[in-house]
Amino acid sequence: MKILVINGPNLNMLGIREPAHYGRETYADLVKKIQNHCEEKGIGVTLYQSNHEGDLVDKIQEAYGTADGIVINPGAYTHTSIALLDAVKSVNIPTVEVHISKVEEREDFRQISYIRLACVKTITGHGTDGYLEAIDFLSEEYGHDGDLSAL
Repeated sequence: MKILVINGPNLNMLGIREPAHYGRETYADLVKKIQNHCEEKGIGVTLYQSNHEGDLVDKIQEAYGTADGIVINPGAYTHTSIALLDAVKSVNIPTVEVHISKVEEREDFRQISYIRLACVKTITGHGTDGYLEAIDFLSEEYGHDGDLSAL
């Protein structure tokens, strides 16, 4: 199985940005955690982060025909981007939306998620472990025999 993990704007600032909401783990810590988890499970994984909406759309489109699942934390684009929603709909790859914080208990504007309409599952408030839960869900629900090849 091959999974693409996409992180949107400001996720590169983990450990620095609002640690009360997002914790003290850095983005490098998150990458290592996901890579180790996928290696243990025999899952191929590619990680990508960008602060630019069009780059995220391009990465989703590039996953067509190569990825078996997508885990995405769109960051603030969760609440604004119809482009990301359309990209996920276009590629028709099972996608899990992940948020480190419990967005449903935060500001009113964070209650809207456009991308959720194209996702098979949403995980919020489980910290960075939510990414591992999303990977496990995709592997269990949509997985194939272990495949360590990269995307």
